[in-house]
Amino acid sequence: MAMSGGKDDGEPMMEMNTTPLIDVLLVLLIMFIITIPVQTHAVKLDLPVDDPNPPPPPDIDPVKNRLGITPTNQILWNDQPVSLEQVKQYLAQTKSMVPEPELQFQPDAVSAYLTVDRVLAEIKDSGVTKFGFVGNEQYSSFGKASRLPN
Repeated sequence: MAMSGGKDDGEPMMEMNTTPLIDVLLVLLIMFIITIPVQTHAVKLDLPVDDPNPPPPPDIDPVKNRLGITPTNQILWNDQPVSLEQVKQYLAQTKSMVPEPELQFQPDAVSAYLTVDRVLAEIKDSGVTKFGFVGNEQYSSFGKASRLPN
């Protein structure tokens, strides 16, 4: 009967079979690697936490805000007269709110193009993402509007 690695002359095999020894050592090595705790170099600190949802200013609605322009070219924020600078501030505040409130824009049909353009430029520069036009039905007829105020 021939054995692997031996000779056919009947002499006993003198070399030790190291394959089982290597298998056992590999299993032990894997077990040690798995059981060693992961070394983390972290310092645990309790830092103060900011309120993620601060209350909105009283002039800003957290759900939706209405920005309008009257026939006399007055800018209205939630039906309150404001300047273009205040509109910039309100837009910056709404942009930082989570979730961002919807901005509804409603210029009057006879308001000056220049005023509407300036307000739209401020809205675009602010980066507002939830934006919509309200009252587009007033533009359904494409006839000329009455005389624009100066």
